[in-house]
Amino acid sequence: MAKAKGIYKRGNIYWIRYAGLDGKIRFESGNSTSFRDAQDMLIQRKKEIMEGKEPIPVKRIANHSFNELADHYITWAERQRAFDRKKYFIQDLINTFGNCPLRRFSPMLIEEYQTKFITNGKAPATANRHLATLKHMMTKAVEWEMVEEEVLKKVRKVKFLHENNRRLRYLSKEECQSLINVCSPHLRPIVITALNTGMRKEEILSLEWEKHIDLKHGFILLDVTKNGERREIPINQTLKDTLQRIPRRLDSTYVFIDDNGKRYKYVNRSFKTGCRRAGIKDFRFHDLRHTFASHLVMAGVDLTTISRLLGHKDIKMTLRYSHLAPSHMVKAVDILDSAINGKPTIQKLYNFAKKEVIVNA
Repeated sequence: MAKAKGIYKRGNIYWIRYAGLDGKIRFESGNSTSFRDAQDMLIQRKKEIMEGKEPIPVKRIANHSFNELADHYITWAERQRAFDRKKYFIQDLINTFGNCPLRRFSPMLIEEYQTKFITNGKAPATANRHLATLKHMMTKAVEWEMVEEEVLKKVRKVKFLHENNRRLRYLSKEECQSLINVCSPHLRPIVITALNTGMRKEEILSLEWEKHIDLKHGFILLDVTKNGERREIPINQTLKDTLQRIPRRLDSTYVFIDDNGKRYKYVNRSFKTGCRRAGIKDFRFHDLRHTFASHLVMAGVDLTTISRLLGHKDIKMTLRYSHLAPSHMVKAVDILDSAINGKPTIQKLYNFAKKEVIVNA
């Protein structure tokens, strides 16, 4: 029985009734056993009508767990190019937050998760990739009406850790040869490919003969890269000889495969073993990419060309190698001096080269 006009009960729950902007009667559950709550809701709805706004009933969202969100997100994320890497981030998040209700996520909870990476000696970049995945999952959770937007706002308050991306570890020519010499048979052609192309590890391990390798014209064709752009990488003679020595199997399309014809997914253990045998310390597989770029710079190749070979979207990423070619920067400035002032540059270049020899002696 109603206690006031526009308020009535259905079972133990109070409902409200009011006319919308179009004059039609709206019925809305107060989702409460409190008459005062229903009265406050009715007053708010009438106020919105008076202001010319059509009231939008608040949608009640069930209390979903992180596991439920992960199930939906994995299905959705399979369409993404970076899913092969992202699925490991998702799995770690599931292991940590699996049964946690989405509404319980707070800055403190997530920052404790960040601290775990630092405590375990992981790089800030690793923690940031996991946090970026979590933030995107929560964004989709709001879109899919699995959690309120207030929770997403809390998650977004957590800041990414500062990353030091200036690490530039590369091998000398002698170290490159030493590493190749001690590599296991399956790893050797993979390392040679990395040193001669600057390709990322996943790009190398995903190579297929018909799809990517063009030995006739001397190119590796990457249609879908990390940056989503097509990339063509020339095949030099060393790499060509290496690829030609790799036997092809009819039961696999991939270039680098194991004895069962399956493509390699991980080479970290064998790579660490190779580095240890060669006496190389503090070196990761990705540093082979730095080695490729560094030696090109030192050989006088311009940064724009190197940027295209590496597939960098922004040449700023390539500028980290510029300090390896100081003689070329001096040469550029001296050419300008010659063009404007008519001064010869030979003596300046000679003096710089002499100074460089002394420094490196």
